[in-house]
Amino acid sequence: MARSPVPAIMILGTGSNVGKSLIVAGLCRLFANRGLKVRPFKPQNMSNNAAATSAGEIGRAQALQARAARVEPHPDMNPVLLKPEGEQGSQIILQGRVAGRLASRDFARRGDFLPQVLDSFTRLGEGADLVLVEGAGSPAETNLRARDIANLGFARAANVPAVLIGDIDRGGVIASLVGTHAVLDREDRAMIRAFAINRFRGAVELFAPGVATIAETTGWPCLGVVPWFADAVRLPAEDGLDIRSGRKAGARIRIAVPVLPGIANFDDLDPLKLEADVDLAMIGLGQPLPGDADLVILPGSKTTLRDLAALRREGWDIDILAHRRRGGRVLGLCGGYQMLGRVVRDPLGLEGPPGEAPGLGLLDVETTLDADKTVREVTFVDAGSAAEGRAYEIHLGRTEGLDTIRAPFRVEGQPEGAASPDGRVAGSYLHGAFASDAVRGAWLGAVDRQRHEPSGLHYEDAVEATLDRLAMHLNDHFDTKTLLNLARDRHSAV
Repeated sequence: MARSPVPAIMILGTGSNVGKSLIVAGLCRLFANRGLKVRPFKPQNMSNNAAATSAGEIGRAQALQARAARVEPHPDMNPVLLKPEGEQGSQIILQGRVAGRLASRDFARRGDFLPQVLDSFTRLGEGADLVLVEGAGSPAETNLRARDIANLGFARAANVPAVLIGDIDRGGVIASLVGTHAVLDREDRAMIRAFAINRFRGAVELFAPGVATIAETTGWPCLGVVPWFADAVRLPAEDGLDIRSGRKAGARIRIAVPVLPGIANFDDLDPLKLEADVDLAMIGLGQPLPGDADLVILPGSKTTLRDLAALRREGWDIDILAHRRRGGRVLGLCGGYQMLGRVVRDPLGLEGPPGEAPGLGLLDVETTLDADKTVREVTFVDAGSAAEGRAYEIHLGRTEGLDTIRAPFRVEGQPEGAASPDGRVAGSYLHGAFASDAVRGAWLGAVDRQRHEPSGLHYEDAVEATLDRLAMHLNDHFDTKTLLNLARDRHSAV
């Protein structure tokens, strides 16, 4: 007798950044707390915010969802990850491994990956009680519907019913939900079984006529009007649309972060942003770096040479060099680390056209990008404090030079990163190091010598507590019983 399909439901959105990732994370924790074996799944993600697993790369959001479900992250949770490399295309991560490039003009070719997507989905469902599937962007993008694997193309291929989420905070939620219904063809429309409203502020009963309008026009029932969840800022952000400053009046430590076009793995900054005495300013294009910053952080980049050129166009190189002359500190992470050296070379054109460019010259190191990509989780030791932590690496290239003898970290007994002779400029390939309370405290203590006591922020505990609060938030405002029944009735999906 054939095995019944694993219960599964797809969470679609009327657009990007409507809260799909957060809702899936909250539902993962809610159903895991009820004793179900839950697995998150996103067929295709487009993001430079990636996470390393023991078997390869996935989107950072799926790593958070796996954590919410209390399972180890795995590439099968995000079989297709497209990492943008400028306007012309993306690096393809297929089931955790680099599988070439996808040019923007060939975007429909992503349909070629449907067999791998379905293969990962099937494997993921083995032994699971529930698979929560996250869509990408909007199913109303009819120009992308041909060979779609991210939204209803996947839903129909895998026979997974869907719920459509609208974000009332951005405005036009009635039109976005009704409009999505209007542009879908009959078969796609039939895959959507219900809708919900996210990020509501105010008295929910005032929106009852709006809910009725959507339900009457579409024929879909409403699974809930979910109020704004303010603690969402305490969880790692999914993509560049979520980049926010952690500005605080009266903070003792001021950190400036230039937001370059190819910024990647910016969730490195989340633990710093939550520190009560840290004012973290994300500096956008067209703005100078503040002259009163104590620390400038150059974050990761998917396109180091391109972002290095953008940094110079903005005049941020002049700002950083002036900051250094004033005695300020500079930290480069991954691509930012490469920019701090004397030169960055990409002879094979791995991140764009082949070439090289001088770096900022603040570290005596040189970087050459090569085809061997490092993707690994590590345990490290902070050289200054001897504190330990967990981190990960995702990068191309080798960085070598005299300043590596003053490496700020050690991994498996070997030096990692580089630092200037006075220690005020440092670089590292490690992502996530500041999630360690002891390591973060040591680095902030070096910036502010008056900071003698730990701040009291226990970052990992804070993430866990926030996931639990999010689960309860959805429990109170989302019809999870109907959602689970829809997931279990996959056999009735047309």
